[in-house]
Amino acid sequence: MEAIETSLPGVLILEPKVFGDSRGFFYESYNRREFERLTGLDVDFVQDNHSRSSRGVLRGLHYQIEHAQGKLVRVIEGSVFDVAVDLRRSSPNFGKWEGVELSAENRRMLWVPPGFGHGFVVTSEHAQFLYKTTDYWAPEHERCIRWDDEALAIPWPLTALPALSAKDAVGQSFKAAEVYD
Repeated sequence: MEAIETSLPGVLILEPKVFGDSRGFFYESYNRREFERLTGLDVDFVQDNHSRSSRGVLRGLHYQIEHAQGKLVRVIEGSVFDVAVDLRRSSPNFGKWEGVELSAENRRMLWVPPGFGHGFVVTSEHAQFLYKTTDYWAPEHERCIRWDDEALAIPWPLTALPALSAKDAVGQSFKAAEVYD
């Protein structure tokens, strides 16, 4: 596996070594020792999540103000444009974001550290999205920043308005959002 730094320190693209032949392919999608070697982080993943969505579905920008979650995300069917936003007020990168294409074809994973908001939009007909988290879901601490916030100005690859959940449709502006210190 290889770790690729992004423009946001701490947000990493992970590319597994894929072994393929006429029968198909094999790759190790997660190995705790290898993850620690590549990232310098010894994390405990406590929950795995799996979603399936259609083209144009946008989920996010989500985070938990308490019990902040680190996320290791990947796509096993289709493709998404995945975004991490630095929400740590003390960070020199506060309010900056990184966007990466994740797909079943490129097999890339993205490490989104605690203290970041996260979201994605489906760019294929359907996408199955998997992610590991370093803390449990705590709905009472979950927050959402609007996907189309003017201050963040994320250029989502959309040809029409996205399909949103009820909570995502009423997300806070970045300026008004509760963020990390």
